[in-house]
Amino acid sequence: MLVDGMALLFRSFYATAMSGYYMVNSKGIPTNAIHGFVKHLFSATNRFEPTHVICCWDMGSQTFRNDIYPAYKANRGEPPVELIPQFDLAKEVVEELSIPNVGLPNYEADDCIGTLAQKYAEEAEVMILTGDQDILQLIADNISVILLKKGIGHYQVYNRESFFAEKAIHPHQMVDLKAFMGDSSDNYPGVKGIGEKTALKLLQTYQSIEGVLANVEALTPAQQRKIQEEKEMLHLCRKLAQIHCQVEVDCSLEDALYQIDHERMRAKFAELELKNLERLITG
Repeated sequence: MLVDGMALLFRSFYATAMSGYYMVNSKGIPTNAIHGFVKHLFSATNRFEPTHVICCWDMGSQTFRNDIYPAYKANRGEPPVELIPQFDLAKEVVEELSIPNVGLPNYEADDCIGTLAQKYAEEAEVMILTGDQDILQLIADNISVILLKKGIGHYQVYNRESFFAEKAIHPHQMVDLKAFMGDSSDNYPGVKGIGEKTALKLLQTYQSIEGVLANVEALTPAQQRKIQEEKEMLHLCRKLAQIHCQVEVDCSLEDALYQIDHERMRAKFAELELKNLERLITG
């Protein structure tokens, strides 16, 4: 199981932060995100029973995507002050659970996940735990995606068959889908006036950006105009949407064996005053 650490941590923080509940411990450190992160992690490992677990993280807000498009994620403000100390503490908790932390400067957690998923899929079944639908593009033989839904322990699991049944496109076409429709959360526009419904229809018919461009004369005049005007942006957005699966990260399966040392775990939980979490482990 490859865990998208940032997705779990942000989701856990905002689940209680909206009501102003930060679970500040006696040292004055907020722990709500860490607490929720561990609950999500234990719920998933109990449910899906992975033999190996790795947690992947972003390593700063600037990546190669900002180099090719400076506005990438520029709409996102600084993280809340209550969350900032929890980034490093969450990684410390993960380490004390004997789970490797993986990240690489200039790349996103998604790129690390994609690289490791393709490597391990050659010899094992890989599950990716995340709340981010961008990762659906990684679905392949031996790679499934577990999407977090609202609350703890609620998931939507995608493999090749279930993804196609819902979208009527293949997972790798997700990259071109995002290129057409853009992504407001990542702050890239796609082709203005082309939404998800139209983009899906184009890809179901013509398979790819190249297929659409080769048959552009068959489109409506409005679609032709929009795509021709934004062709350069379309290709740029595909570069932004594509998860890079050949980054310089590695982790041996031996190091990733999921085998919690309960004494180390208890000590870390006690240090941070994280209560009622060990009881969540089953099996």
